[in-house]
Amino acid sequence: MRYDSHRTINHTITTTNYTMITLIDYNAGNLTSVRLAIEALGENAVITSDADVVRRADRIIFPGVGAAGAAMLQLNTFGLVDAIKDVLSRGMPFLGICLGTQILLETSEEDGGVTMLECLPGCVKRFQPTSRYDKVPQIGWNQVEYTQQHQLFDGIISGSDFYFVHSYYPSPEKPEDCLAVTEYANTRFASVLARDNLVATQFHPEKSGKCGLKLLENFVKWKV
Repeated sequence: MRYDSHRTINHTITTTNYTMITLIDYNAGNLTSVRLAIEALGENAVITSDADVVRRADRIIFPGVGAAGAAMLQLNTFGLVDAIKDVLSRGMPFLGICLGTQILLETSEEDGGVTMLECLPGCVKRFQPTSRYDKVPQIGWNQVEYTQQHQLFDGIISGSDFYFVHSYYPSPEKPEDCLAVTEYANTRFASVLARDNLVATQFHPEKSGKCGLKLLENFVKWKV
């Protein structure tokens, strides 16, 4: 079931200042550094693999590392597939990071072909470098250039450097789902995705210095 961007969003407004930011744990995510970054912003971060806790979250972050096949197996084991789709359909702000971005698409070339969450139309492809100087995985800093304006980028100039670690990249079917692009190994790929209450970065903001921390701050303040 694909996430329907035309569905009416009912966002419950709380009467307290407490915000429950939940980090999805599927036994492979880069959770500690993301939690520390969120706490450095003065916010509360809860790490959980409990689907019911995810459903009660005010904001969700899905940090991802590892392989697509193993990640989908764990998400299904913990009952998190339906929980993720539930919070997306209810309009909760959602941030995917690295594999947590790729997994939102329909399929991946990794592990011989994997069916993903199917929240956004598109696929995940492997870099096919033509130069021996382009190593796979891409590890290090690279520029992120905006194709659309978004609150996620407030206070961050287009072309800023962010930290990447990946062999595969998202290839969304619809151009409007791409917020920013990056070039590597003769490939211009979507490095930030977005639709309604969903945003997702192929890079790791929690490892990207001041720009990454600012992006996380923007997500925490983002009003969908």
